[in-house]
Amino acid sequence: MKNIALIYMFLFLVLSLQSQEIVENIEGRVSYVTSQNVYVKFQSTDNISVGDTLMLIQNGRQVPALVISNLSSISCVCVPISGVSLKVNDIIQTSAKQIIIDKPVLKNDEVPNEIAIAPSIIEVKSDEPEMKTNKQKIDGRLSIASYSNFSNTDGGSSQRMRYTFSMNAKNIGDSKFSVESYLSFVHTNKNWSEIQDNIFNGLKIYNLALVYQPVESVNIWLGRKINPKLSSIGAIDGLQIEKSFKSISVGAIVGSRPNYMDYSYDFSLFQFGAYLGHNYHGKNGNMQTTIAFVDQENNWNTDRRFAYFQHYNSLIKNLHFFGTAELELYQNISGVESSNLNLTNLYLMLRYRVTRQLSFSLSYRSQSNMVYYETYKDFVEQLIDQATLQGFRFQVNYRPIKYLSIGAKVGYRDSKQDPRPTKNAYGYISYSRVPWINASATLSATLLETSYLSGKVYSLNISRDLIPGKLYGGFSYRYVDYQFVNYESTLIQHVGDVNLTWRIMKKLSLSMAYEGIFESENKYSRLYVNLIKRL
Repeated sequence: MKNIALIYMFLFLVLSLQSQEIVENIEGRVSYVTSQNVYVKFQSTDNISVGDTLMLIQNGRQVPALVISNLSSISCVCVPISGVSLKVNDIIQTSAKQIIIDKPVLKNDEVPNEIAIAPSIIEVKSDEPEMKTNKQKIDGRLSIASYSNFSNTDGGSSQRMRYTFSMNAKNIGDSKFSVESYLSFVHTNKNWSEIQDNIFNGLKIYNLALVYQPVESVNIWLGRKINPKLSSIGAIDGLQIEKSFKSISVGAIVGSRPNYMDYSYDFSLFQFGAYLGHNYHGKNGNMQTTIAFVDQENNWNTDRRFAYFQHYNSLIKNLHFFGTAELELYQNISGVESSNLNLTNLYLMLRYRVTRQLSFSLSYRSQSNMVYYETYKDFVEQLIDQATLQGFRFQVNYRPIKYLSIGAKVGYRDSKQDPRPTKNAYGYISYSRVPWINASATLSATLLETSYLSGKVYSLNISRDLIPGKLYGGFSYRYVDYQFVNYESTLIQHVGDVNLTWRIMKKLSLSMAYEGIFESENKYSRLYVNLIKRL
C-alpha cells in the first residue's frame, strides 16, 4: 500500500501506526482564535482523539498546524504548533488515520499524543505506480466575518470586515485541468481611501493557479502557488513545471515574487531556478531530498543567487528528521556585491517517539522572521512570536493516564544583536473529561525573558457541547504580567473571552465570540461574528 507523508511551511506530520485500511480525512473550520488556543468546528468528532495533529489546508495542500487538547461531539480545542499563523475560517482536516483491520480500533484515550513541527512544505511519495482517473471534484468555502473593536483610548473604536473565498476544483469537466484559489478581502471603516488608491491594500491573493497534468508524471502550474519542493522561497508568480521519473523528479520555475509591502504582483522581482528531487520509500518510513538553484532579481539585476537544500527522513522507526538550509552564492546588498559562501535560513528538527504516550523533539531555527500580511494578534501575542520563533527549542509531550495530557517546551536564543539571551518556556496540562460538568479544561503558563522585557502569562480554558451536534461553547481567562526593562514600566492585563459556534445546517454555520482586555487604565473589547457557507 502506498504510504504518504506530508510536511508543510514551517510544519510537519508523521503517522506511525502500521495499517491495512485508511480512515479518510475529516474536514472542519477554525471557528475562533485566542492567544493560547484555536477552536475547530467539525460536523462530528467521531474518529478524532485528544493528541491528534490537525492539518491546515493551504494552497490545496495539508500543513500540520494544531494538536487537539480537548474535544466535544462537534468541536475541538487545540494548541497551535509553533510558527503557524491561523485565522478564522481556515480549512482544517484530520490526517488520514491508519488502523489494522483485524484488531480493535484504538479508543480516544489510547491514541498517542504527538506534536509535529515544521517550517516548510514537503510532499513524500512512494515510487509505486498509481492508477489515476480524471474525475471532477469541486470543494469551496465562502465566509463573511465582522471584527468590532472598542476601547477607551485615543484610538477609539474600529470595524473590520473580512470576506474569504477558497476553491479547489480538480479535473474540471473530467479534464486534465484544475484550479486552486484562496483569496481574502479586508477593509475597515478607516482605510477605504487607501484601498481605492491600491486595491491590494485590502485584497490578498494567497493562491490562484491553473494546473494542467497532460500525463500522470507531468505537472504544470500557471499563476501564484507555493512549490512544495521550494517552500521557503514562498509564493511564485509565474510558470512551474515538474517531471517525475519514478523516484526522481526534476522541475523548473520562472516568474516573479510578490511585492514585499502589499503582497501584490510585482514583475520587477523576477526569479528563475531549477531543482532536483529524490523520493525513497522504506519499510518504516520515507525519505525525500531536494536540491535547487535559484536566481532572484530586482529591476532585472541579480539581487541574490543561492542553493537550496531540503531533507526529510523517517526511515528509522519512531525517529523523524526535517531540515532546510540556503547557501548564498551571490548577493548584492545596497550596491555591494559579494560571492562569499554563507549558510543562511537554517532549520533543523529531530523528533523521537519513545512510546505512544511520550515523545520528544529538538529544533534549531535561524531563519528570516515571517511577514504577516493579515494578523489579528494583540500586542502581547506579537511579542511572544518575535521572541520564541528563533534559536533552540526542546519539547516534550506525555499522556500518563486516560484523558490527561501534559506538555512543555523551552526555547533559547543567544544572538550577537541581543544584549542578553532570550529564554522562553511554555507548559500545559489538559483534561478532556472533567467530572460533573462534562467539559474539557486546559491550564497553561508561559514564561518569557528577552533583552527588553520579562513576562509571564497564565491561562485557563474550559469548553463543552451545549447542544450535541448543534451548539458548542467555551470561555477562557488569561493573566498577563510583562515588565519592560528599558522603560521601567509594567503591563498587567486580564483577558477573558466567551465563544459560541452554531451549526445552523449541514453546510452553514455561525460563530460568535467576545474578548475583553482590561488594564489598569485602558479597556479593549472585541466582538467577532463569522458566517460560513460551504459550496
